[in-house]
Amino acid sequence: MCTSIAMKTTDFYFGRNLDLEYSFGERIVITPRQYPLSFRKAGSMKKHYAMIGMAAIAENYPLYAEACNEMGLCIAGLNFPENAFYPRNGEKNKVEISPFELPLWVLSQCGNSKQAKELLQKTQLIDLPFGKDMPLTPLHWHIADDQGSIVLESTREGMMIYDNPAGVLTNNPPFPFQRENLRQYLNLTVHYPESRWDHAMGLSPFGVGMGTIGLPGDYSPASRFVRAAFLRWNSRGEDGEKGSVGRFFHLLSGVAMMDGIVETKDGKFEKTSYSCCMNASRGIYYYTSYENRQITGIDMQKENLESGEMKIYPLLRDEQIRWENEKTP
Repeated sequence: MCTSIAMKTTDFYFGRNLDLEYSFGERIVITPRQYPLSFRKAGSMKKHYAMIGMAAIAENYPLYAEACNEMGLCIAGLNFPENAFYPRNGEKNKVEISPFELPLWVLSQCGNSKQAKELLQKTQLIDLPFGKDMPLTPLHWHIADDQGSIVLESTREGMMIYDNPAGVLTNNPPFPFQRENLRQYLNLTVHYPESRWDHAMGLSPFGVGMGTIGLPGDYSPASRFVRAAFLRWNSRGEDGEKGSVGRFFHLLSGVAMMDGIVETKDGKFEKTSYSCCMNASRGIYYYTSYENRQITGIDMQKENLESGEMKIYPLLRDEQIRWENEKTP
């Protein structure tokens, strides 16, 4: 399970919690403009937009979980079991793309969310695994920039593209339910509540925060969607880089999973393996891991983006502690 968020302050920020019970070999990967990209049924590209994100690498191919390109367009794939469906063959006059290719397909050639939507309308996701030992993961995708946010879902009803003014995404059920479900929480408020009872009773709140009574606190996808949307809409902070990044990680922490709290049906426990925040306006990837809560940053613009070689950074998992006095053993 996962949660993604899009947020605009002075710059545009996009990121997610990756909630899993295992590691998929994730690393921070910069794919420069001249790294050759090949698609199983859509040819190849010798030059394209540069991008940065979290990915596993198989046969020198970056399999991005989430990424942004140098134009500020972002994408994240989130688990969508039992609902995701990829047909064997695409519709006539549409380009056939495998789900594992989708982040590269979109970010390599689209400079904004409008172009992404236009490209996706001409694209068909199909059932084409990376290899025999790497089946497709059931996903849906959050795609956003500073001008808009959309959701892409491929189900048995077809491939749907939804506008997403909430700016967040979680997992099941499909997006139309998540959007409709928000209507049940119109009473929520950050303000100090006023009594609707007879004033003669003299009732008043016995503490702050009571305007949010009813805000879901469990870890189900529908509840995390409501909580993330409410926090995103109402959060405050400085608009500078440090303030925005700090605010974004606070948003993610509001829907993060602690180890031992959410058990899967096979007896394992999911946790927020890592959280990330991308300043898509500047091409900076920030992250924390479950074990290392200190924010680490990687700036794509400090690399040679005209290169033909990927730049790879390992995920730092050892806890980094800043000592104010002499470090104790």
